[in-house]
Amino acid sequence: MTKSTDIFVRAADGVWEDTPDGNRRRIVCHTDELMMVEFAFEQGGVGWMHSHPHVQSSYVVEGTFEVTIDGRTETLKARDSYIVPSGLEHGVKALTKGRLIDNFTPHRADFLKTS
Repeated sequence: MTKSTDIFVRAADGVWEDTPDGNRRRIVCHTDELMMVEFAFEQGGVGWMHSHPHVQSSYVVEGTFEVTIDGRTETLKARDSYIVPSGLEHGVKALTKGRLIDNFTPHRADFLKTS
């Protein structure tokens, strides 16, 4: 069940953290079924090739990215989007400084702090 404080999220909410690949992310909101995460990249930043069991949809907020999914590479710019089916290897390279909004189903438990 979603708590009422999780339903509405303000732009100032969430904490930015460094990612293992040298970029930044902040969890925007999540339930057990869905998670929205914002990623920020400097020009030349790389989101390492990886795979996970979650289905992912991504929206390019700003910038230009080289996106590779299952061996296919496309250049995407602001307002473009893509979907990564479960288990496919994928990664990005920021051709310019930019931001992505990624949605995952189910949520990425590995992104949550366990203190």
